[in-house]
Amino acid sequence: MLQIPVSKILFLDIETVSQYDDYNKMPESWQKLWQLKSSFLTRQPDTDSPETLYSKAGIYAEFGKIICISCGYVQGSGIARKLHIKSFSGHDEKVLLTEFSAILNNWNKNNDALLCAHNGKEFDYPYLCRRMIINGIPIPSILNIMGKKPWEVNLLDTMEMWKFGDYKSYTSLNLMAHCLEIPTPKDDIDGSMVGNVYWQDNNLERIVHYCQKDVITLTNIYLKLALEEPLNADNIIIK
Repeated sequence: MLQIPVSKILFLDIETVSQYDDYNKMPESWQKLWQLKSSFLTRQPDTDSPETLYSKAGIYAEFGKIICISCGYVQGSGIARKLHIKSFSGHDEKVLLTEFSAILNNWNKNNDALLCAHNGKEFDYPYLCRRMIINGIPIPSILNIMGKKPWEVNLLDTMEMWKFGDYKSYTSLNLMAHCLEIPTPKDDIDGSMVGNVYWQDNNLERIVHYCQKDVITLTNIYLKLALEEPLNADNIIIK
């Protein structure tokens, strides 16, 4: 059973897309760099090309950008327990990262807070740090693990918790939710569709809604891992 008080944890999820809506709109210098990067992603030489693989650019912080960060915190206990969710979204990444950074600094004002994300140590946390540096934003202390000892790092990862020391497998949020009998968040779009919904459909609101549902699922997964009852829809407040 997990011993960390859930009230000290900020649950988060990010959504990312490529810097440009099309490979051919990238400056030539970036095209050359993507050509090199995409050469390591090729699985089907007859059909894969830098152009066709550009749909994957959003998962790399050097070629992508963050368009939504949703976070949530739990207050109360028992049947009165509530999850409060807030999202930062927009086309100006620097603005949303600056706003989110302020929230992190306030959340961790006593230096005893924690962050939790699914596959966060491989994706969300380093992506946030890299994009903050690129945008000239100081990394909040809770995210900045440089020079910290392992026991000083306050970054939780539900996928890592689920591994129980097993390093050979990846378990998606959707699969974990299904195993733990938590309603799946993948009832509208999934991560592979975010780029098209953003660039082709111009529907950022739909992406924000999807990101918020992932935070709800993430929180309930953590509660299940702690052998606590998950939250129901009536106890979720979206600001």
